This record gives sequence, structure tokens and C-alpha cells, in this order.
Amino acid sequence: MKSNINTILFDLDGTLIDTNELIISTYLHTLEKYFPGKYTREDVLPFLGPTLHEVFGAMDPERVEEMVIEYRTYNLANHDALVKEFVGVMETIETLKKKGYKLGIVTTKREDVAFKGLRLMKLDPFFDVMIAYDHVKKVKPDPEPIFLALEKLDSKPEEALMVGDNFHDVLAGKNAGTKTAGVSWSIKGREYLAKYEPDYMLENMRDLLTILGEG
Repeated sequence: MKSNINTILFDLDGTLIDTNELIISTYLHTLEKYFPGKYTREDVLPFLGPTLHEVFGAMDPERVEEMVIEYRTYNLANHDALVKEFVGVMETIETLKKKGYKLGIVTTKREDVAFKGLRLMKLDPFFDVMIAYDHVKKVKPDPEPIFLALEKLDSKPEEALMVGDNFHDVLAGKNAGTKTAGVSWSIKGREYLAKYEPDYMLENMRDLLTILGEG
């Protein structure tokens, strides 16, 4: 049966594009410079999701801006070599667009870097709106970015679905009154995400088509 959902909002990193290795290696590079020998790969996994200012601010409030610049410089330099696509994303997004769904991105990344990833994966033509870190006062899990995306798309929360790989995405959707979907390919693991009780759990992005009654 066809659902009443006409708007799909997506997180970007770890949901639509596989930036996990890029983010992990960037954190490890930056932290090794400022805290030599202190952080391992496992230590940085919780940093995927929050903003850079939140993560670095908790470590050293005095050097936040300096660390953010170091992070962004390395990240941009290594971006295209380390970003990959997730199976099923391109064909699903293409199908949703053809069927007339309104598509948006809600990310905690800066707009310029987010567009870089979208363009690299050739996903940029399919999205009607992007709400990034630079567009809001409060980021996910606050509902502000979702409300802003819905406003720009002329959509209501009850007609929308928020898809993401992190608890911030699920909680932001719940806080805004949308349906929510977690992705099982989250680097933090399916079980971790399931604890936040998304309405749906996607094993592959194509599952969206089934949920929406388009499969």
C-alpha cells in the first residue's frame, strides 16, 4: 500500500555517502597532532555525528578553532580519495526523484564540504534542498534543521521521513514529528541505532521503496 509520505530527508555522511574512513582518518590525524598517542580508531567512533566544535570543544576549549582548521584542511585534501558510495543509494534516489518525492539533506557538515561529497557521488541533481551546519543555530538532534528543510520544501512533518545512521538523526526526526528510519550500515552498528527506536530499519537503501509502497 502506498504511504502518505511525500518528503524524504537524509543525513549525508554514513547514510548516503560512505565517508566513514575519511572521517576516522581525519580525526586520527588531528588528534595525533594535538594529543599524541592518546586516541585509537575505536576511541573516535563516538565522534561521528556531533559537530567538530562539540567534539573538540569538549577536549580543549582553548584550541577548538585551531583543531577545526587542522581537521578541515586534512579532510578536504583527502576527500575524493577516501569517499565511497553505498550499495543501492544511487538507484533508490533516482527512483524516488522520478516518482515525484521531495528530497532534502539535513547534515551537521558545512554546506561547501557537503556539496563536495554530493557532487563526487553524482547525487547533487536529485536534491531540492540542503540544510547544513551554516544554516541553523541548533543542529540535530534539535528539530530546527528538519523544520527548516520542511519549510523550504513546503512539506508537513507528518508527510516526511528522516533517514540517518546516527542517533542524532532519529531523535531529530522524532523531535520534529516525522517518521524515522535508521540504516543498518551505520558504523556504530545496527543494534546501537535500534536502541533509539526508529520507525524503520533499512538493510539496504532500496528498502525505502518497499516502505513507501513503491517496491
